[in-house]
Amino acid sequence: MKNVKLTLIGGPTVLLEVGGLRLLTDPTFDPAGQDYHLGPVTLHKLSGPAQAAEALGRLDAVLLSHEQHSDNLDQTGRELLPTVPHVFTTPQSAANLGPNAHGLAPWTTTYLTAPDGRRLSITATPARHGPHGAEAFSGDVTGFVLQWADDSEGALYISGDTVWYEGVAEIAQRFDVRVALVNLGAARIEVVGPIDLTMNAAGALETARAFPNAVLVPAHYEGWAHFQEPGTEVARVFAAAGLTNRLLWLAPGVATEVG
Repeated sequence: MKNVKLTLIGGPTVLLEVGGLRLLTDPTFDPAGQDYHLGPVTLHKLSGPAQAAEALGRLDAVLLSHEQHSDNLDQTGRELLPTVPHVFTTPQSAANLGPNAHGLAPWTTTYLTAPDGRRLSITATPARHGPHGAEAFSGDVTGFVLQWADDSEGALYISGDTVWYEGVAEIAQRFDVRVALVNLGAARIEVVGPIDLTMNAAGALETARAFPNAVLVPAHYEGWAHFQEPGTEVARVFAAAGLTNRLLWLAPGVATEVG
């Protein structure tokens, strides 16, 4: 996908500007220092957003991987949702949100029309927030693939919170992904134990190999206390594999053109 602008707001929150459409992933805008209590789990936020929600301007849609975890949808992000025409998410999350929330099961496609009349397809993709059976404690999550309806420029993949597993590999078989926005960080929580709940550096490397035509854009690997792997570990693993040129790091708050 060509002429895409990405702006990292912080954590999993990225503004995508695609053909005149403005899309936002997993809105998190609360300030640093917040604690979020989710049953026996407490998530601690270490850094705030690069831009305030009100500074973003018009949004056409939110691409929400899931609403049940505060590091993917915090209080300020939740307050933003009713102001956006469309919120695309899992059926489970849509049931807990407002009337503008649309639940998409894996491989379901919907469309947005760009200002120039082109149709952008949005396809929900498999995601698993931890090891096999993680849905029992993490709930359902989704990723997304964006591409123009005529499939003229390849696809943009948004992983959401997932580990590397066969579901991600299947996405590579179905789509010619040119840009992959991948949540990393190897998240862990004490109640689950030493198990990665989001993609680690090794998984990112597998993703790069599965999507040979894609540039990988890391997101959601810092800013929260439950992340185990900083960006430097991802950079080290890719350097060792001779794939440093496959990574594109975003500077917070700076619009970067990709594709």
